[in-house]
Amino acid sequence: MVYDLIVLGGGPAGYLAAERAGHGGMKVLCLEGRSFGGVCLNEGCVPTKTLLYSAKLYDGVKHGEKYGVTASGLAIDHAKVVQRKDKVVRTLVAGVQAALKANHVETKQAFGKIAGRTPEGYAVEAAGETYVGKRLLIATGSNPAVPPIPGLKEGLERGFVMTNREILDLREAPGRLAVIGGGVIGLEMAAYFNSIGTEVTIIEMLDHIAGENDKDLVALLQKHYEKKGIRFLLSAKVTKVEGGAVHYEKDGQAQAVEADKVLLSIGRRANTANIGLETIGVLTERGAIVTDSRMRTNQPEVYAAGDVNGRSMLAHTAYREAEVAVNNMLGKRDVMRYNAIPGVLYTNPELAAVGETEYTAKQKGLDVQVVKLPLQYSGRYVAENEGGNGIFKLVVDKKERTVLGAQALCNYASEFIVAVGAFIELGLTLDEIKEVVFPHPTVCEIIREAVFQA
Repeated sequence: MVYDLIVLGGGPAGYLAAERAGHGGMKVLCLEGRSFGGVCLNEGCVPTKTLLYSAKLYDGVKHGEKYGVTASGLAIDHAKVVQRKDKVVRTLVAGVQAALKANHVETKQAFGKIAGRTPEGYAVEAAGETYVGKRLLIATGSNPAVPPIPGLKEGLERGFVMTNREILDLREAPGRLAVIGGGVIGLEMAAYFNSIGTEVTIIEMLDHIAGENDKDLVALLQKHYEKKGIRFLLSAKVTKVEGGAVHYEKDGQAQAVEADKVLLSIGRRANTANIGLETIGVLTERGAIVTDSRMRTNQPEVYAAGDVNGRSMLAHTAYREAEVAVNNMLGKRDVMRYNAIPGVLYTNPELAAVGETEYTAKQKGLDVQVVKLPLQYSGRYVAENEGGNGIFKLVVDKKERTVLGAQALCNYASEFIVAVGAFIELGLTLDEIKEVVFPHPTVCEIIREAVFQA
């Protein structure tokens, strides 16, 4: 049998592409070597948010006296939190599999490897069988980056060092957790374990946490978690992992952090090794597959989407890339844009951003106006955040009077940042946005306030 499309990988890009292609009438085979749903559903986005929600509830009750709520005998059971996480994951994985079946997608739980070209298309080997597809979509995702730090590999082998995969399955919370890397995964796991009583230290090579997020908001977030007890070691280079400690250099001094467990979270790398790209000559750059705006590779009818192309390693980016790829396969011209992709750090409070920050806009030489407002402008925020110091920033093109970006540090930031993304995508002017009616009272009204002050 020759398939219209073979999808390598059953993560966000892979399973959604398979669903959309099947819905469009294509004969589709989707190959996944581990669990359908990919890293996001099984080892990332969803399980971390499940843990973080439990921590948020616990923190809310623990500090409830500010809202007239008191409780006795308060406790959090980490093992039960993990148990619930597993239940949530199972439910959603079953949902993915049901959606694939409903769209007549054939699935096989096996790693697929490209074997070359045939007169009918592209050959893929999986579990001792060979399959042929007229088209390929490579959606093999990414793996945690593991740098050549002495003792790190050995630490991983003995379970002292963990990646996002292993830490989510811990049934017992460590007394002391050292986190190597102050990015999204590191900060979210640090936030959770700090809330449930673990002593947390974050070791970051840069002079700031949270990557390319707005520096003003990141500084506030760091201060918030320092008050909660997290220790931040910035501009610190890890030199080795030895015994029960992480060794590092800071300000020219060799130091060490003792820990019961270590989380390695310094980023991810596209999973392009050992999948047979060389058999058909797929072009890669710095370990990631090169794609154009229609998600095409340099080979005809071979597409790539998701983390494997290294463009924007986010599940929602992968969804959209998958749609773009399939639309083009079905004859509908569609292009991928990366200028308005939201990013969220699900700490408490949340840090959400879309488009340009004040810093990136000025680096590009853009003439911008920045509106910075405290969340006290939002009635709902004040009602729900006693003593809160949330911030919203809006970056506006002075000449065009359009929105270039926004950043928010507050509850519900993940839910309303999409509105700003839509304004950017649609190219709406400030005057046009002023005509949009926001529900009251909501935290998202801060957008309306910022627009009127621009």
